Amino acid sequence: MQAKKKYSRLKKAFIAVLILTIAFWSYVEIVNRNSINMTARQKILKAVYPMWMWFAGKKGINAKNFSNEKAIPAVSFYSLKDTAIDGTSFDFEKLKGRKVMLVNTASDCGYTGQYDDLQKLSEQYKDKLVVIGFPANDFKEQEKGSDEEIASFCKKNFGVSFPLMKKSRVIKGANQSKIFEWLTDSAKNGWNNQQPSWNFCKFIVDEHGRLTNFFGSTIEPLGEEVKAALKQ
Repeated sequence: MQAKKKYSRLKKAFIAVLILTIAFWSYVEIVNRNSINMTARQKILKAVYPMWMWFAGKKGINAKNFSNEKAIPAVSFYSLKDTAIDGTSFDFEKLKGRKVMLVNTASDCGYTGQYDDLQKLSEQYKDKLVVIGFPANDFKEQEKGSDEEIASFCKKNFGVSFPLMKKSRVIKGANQSKIFEWLTDSAKNGWNNQQPSWNFCKFIVDEHGRLTNFFGSTIEPLGEEVKAALKQ
């Protein structure tokens, strides 16, 4: 009798897990009905992104928020150059007169869903803001793809049309991107030493080439904190 009861409980548990698994994968497929060439991991991350953002926000994970609107950089932001993801030269001098948001990005991260909002942000503020993505493989190897694969992934699955730079290292150390070297060195930008703590950290440079804000990954591109910074 005990064996039968145990078997019955196991059977019910198995059926419940099976139903939940089918329901979850159905949800994942619905969310990703327009996704192209995504891995199973990428599909799951995209599907659970809203839940992850809610959880991370509640726990204060990667939610740092620093600002300084008065610091004067020792090295001009407009003296910097980089290489775009298509291999062409990108001169930051052409960004004069507009705010710039610089974001370290990755394709296999819990925050990858922010590509959607970054694109929306770039469209909503197209007359005053330039969003630039910097793909990097610095955190748990969550950006292993080539530049060509990254560009295709972003365009096909998130409609990204804002500039993307060639994949680089964004954290401090050998071969750090010259742009992020400037963003994370107070001797150059005037005040900030905070480097990205994870993918999708956001730095804002104002119309005069001054670094004004650092936002951690959990602060959403369309969040009130970012909108307030863009109104300054």
